[in-house]
Amino acid sequence: MRLSQLKPEKGARKDRKRLGRGVGSGQGKTGGRGSKGHKSRSGGGVRPGYEGGQMPIHRRLPKRGFTNIFKKRFAVINIVDLKRFESGARVDENALIEVGLVKNRYDGIKLLARGEIDFPLTVRVDHVSKAAKQKIEAAGGTIADGTSETPGEA
Repeated sequence: MRLSQLKPEKGARKDRKRLGRGVGSGQGKTGGRGSKGHKSRSGGGVRPGYEGGQMPIHRRLPKRGFTNIFKKRFAVINIVDLKRFESGARVDENALIEVGLVKNRYDGIKLLARGEIDFPLTVRVDHVSKAAKQKIEAAGGTIADGTSETPGEA
């Protein structure tokens, strides 16, 4: 068998419906759109969510909750992610972007304590949890100035 001899299974491919090709085709004249009205026109049709004048579901359901427009979003990294760096390396925003751990900065970068580390690093990010700081310092690393500890984090 050759590539040129391959054919689709019988009934697997169906001809498209050719609209407006004469009365004898069964889809001539109005082309299956019916006569007059909004849906028969080009560009016609109701918008998404329109329910024929009935009160739409997004207005029937009660509004619930609250969105804090002042919420801060942080790019989060864990200690386990820092294994990509060499011993004694300086880990800052540029280094994290370079290795692909951080794509967008958002409102800052935060280091959390998941994982273990056994070599020293100099870390400079916006926020570090207390447990992460303890692990970095226990491995002989340092947390550079300009970072703030986040209370109650583990």
